[in-house]
Amino acid sequence: MTGGNESCTAGPISMSYLTCLTYILEEWTGLENIGDYLSYAFYIVWVLFPLILVFVLPGVIVVLFYVSILVLHIYKRKNELKEAYSQDFWAGAGETLATLWDVHGRIWHGYELHGVKNLPRGPGLVVFYHGATPVDYIYFMARLHVMQRRHCSVVADHFVSRLPGFKILLDVFGVLHGPKEACVSTLKKGHLLAIAPGGVREALFSDETYTILWSNRKGFAQVAIDAKVPIIPMFTQNVREGFRTLGGIKILRVLYERIRLPVVPLYGGFPVKLRTFIGEPIPYEPNMTAEELAAKTQAAVQALIDKHQKIPGNIFRALMERFQTQKKDD
Repeated sequence: MTGGNESCTAGPISMSYLTCLTYILEEWTGLENIGDYLSYAFYIVWVLFPLILVFVLPGVIVVLFYVSILVLHIYKRKNELKEAYSQDFWAGAGETLATLWDVHGRIWHGYELHGVKNLPRGPGLVVFYHGATPVDYIYFMARLHVMQRRHCSVVADHFVSRLPGFKILLDVFGVLHGPKEACVSTLKKGHLLAIAPGGVREALFSDETYTILWSNRKGFAQVAIDAKVPIIPMFTQNVREGFRTLGGIKILRVLYERIRLPVVPLYGGFPVKLRTFIGEPIPYEPNMTAEELAAKTQAAVQALIDKHQKIPGNIFRALMERFQTQKKDD
């Protein structure tokens, strides 16, 4: 190989690295005009690079999840002999992960959180619109922890607990899968709890029009009534421009409805501006039915969308909003 390199650089005029590579490959393989094949391959890669990029970027979030899991395992091994069963055993790990995700949100999305004053000092049920990924909720949870040292549990779909390695992450951050009694118990203990009534269906099949897909779900409203807590609506601006899905393909919708697994591919990871807005709480009213409270909550979330989101969403516009210097009002 050294000899090939020397032959490339010998003489008064040195070959370019690509020409040299072509020369070496032709000598090794015995094929002629291999440079034409290389040029064609580079052209294909150049043309497809944007397409490849939008499907690779979501992997960054997956990597961050597993970095978080690795941090928890290291922390557990380091501290397992030090009050392993104390209440604040995971406090240090929680601080670390909150800082990690908050820094990522600040750098990649210029993340902002507005309306924190609307969160009650005691328990409350945070109800939010579900983007293609829950990354906006993670940023909200991290920023809330950094700002107020408050924790907000969340209700997630059952399939999340089956993801490899995620159990420790879900346990540490109090992720619930139901049932209703567990949610009510969490609220009665004085904690904040968050839920996206649209769930996976809304994540996969809503789009840049920000259509709320809650169907006739009212279980979350019954939880708030049983726990006698207020509901706090929440929405993140441009959450659909950060990540999008191929949910418009009908066969994927049919497949999801049959197996109830998130089989719809997503793409994006674009560094768009993300702002989370927390609306005014809907107070507990003993005479309000679950149907009425669910409808009132959906109207409150829709009002936040109408106020803070330009529809249809536009990726380029959301990217340009990163360069706005004027801070958004609550």
